[in-house]
Amino acid sequence: MILVTGATGSVGRHLVRRLADRGVEFRALVRDEAKGRELGCDHVIGDFDDPASLAAAFEGVDRLFLNGPGAQAVGGEQPMVRQLGAVIDAAAAAGVERVVKISVWHASPGGALSEGAHWELDRRLAASGLPWTVLQPSGFLQNLLGPGAFTADGQLIGRYGDGAISHIDCHDIAACADVLLTGPARPGETFVLTGPEALTDAQLAARVAAALGRPVGRVTLTPDDLAAALAGRGAPIGFARDLASLFRGAAAGDLADVTTAVPDLLGRPARTVDEFLADNLAELRKSADGQGSWV
Repeated sequence: MILVTGATGSVGRHLVRRLADRGVEFRALVRDEAKGRELGCDHVIGDFDDPASLAAAFEGVDRLFLNGPGAQAVGGEQPMVRQLGAVIDAAAAAGVERVVKISVWHASPGGALSEGAHWELDRRLAASGLPWTVLQPSGFLQNLLGPGAFTADGQLIGRYGDGAISHIDCHDIAACADVLLTGPARPGETFVLTGPEALTDAQLAARVAAALGRPVGRVTLTPDDLAAALAGRGAPIGFARDLASLFRGAAAGDLADVTTAVPDLLGRPARTVDEFLADNLAELRKSADGQGSWV
C-alpha cells in the first residue's frame, strides 16, 4: 500500500491518476474531505500539523510518496521543515519500506527558502533509517497555468532575464515517482529531473504564442522588482529577498542544465514544452487571459 502525500498538488494529482489507472493499491492523504472526494480514490484525512492523524494514515502502508507545500511567505524557518519532518517520523515509526521524496534542485545548507528547507528534510530522511530515493525537479511547466504567469492584458511575466530554464511537466515527475514506488527500488539515489530542452523567457513566450495562435508579449520583472511587488502585497521582507535571490540564480543559469534522468527512468523522452501547451490549452488560455493575475 502506497501513501500519497500532497495528493491534490501539481505532482500528486498526476500520480494519483496514474496509480488508479493501473490498479495499484494506494491511499491519498488529504486535509479536506471535499478534496478527497474530488480525487475519487481511497483517501484518509490527515494534517501535517497533527502527528496523531499521521500515525493513523500509515496503517497498512509500506511505501510513501513524500511531497507537500512549497515555500510560504513567512519569516523564520519554513513550516514545511516541521510538517514534512513529522511525516518522516511517522513513516519511520510505521516501518515503511520505501520513500520517494520530492525535493528541489540545488538543495543546500543555508539555501534560500525551499533549497534550505529541503536540504534539512533530505538530511532528516537520510538519518531516519528509511530506504529513500529523492527527486529534484527543475521548474514546473504547470506554473504557466497559475496566478502570476501573465499580466492582466495577457503578456508573459519574465523573471529570469536571459537565463534558460529546463522546465519539466509535472506529468513526468509523477511518472518517475510511479516507477520508483512500484518498480525496483533505487535506495540512496537522487535524480535531477528536467525537460528535454532549456528555454529563455523570450523563447517560452514564442512557444506560448504559437500554441495560442496570437502574439504574446513579455514583461520582465527583475529580482528587485519582484521583491518589491511581494513586499507591497504584505510578504515579509526576508521572504521577498530570499525569493529574489533564487530568481537571480535561475537567471544566472542555475536551472539551465538538461539531464537524462527522465528518459533513463521512463524509457522515453521527457515531455516537451509544446506537448504540455497543447495538452493544457484550455487552462493556458484562461491563464493568458489574465485570470488571477496580480501584475
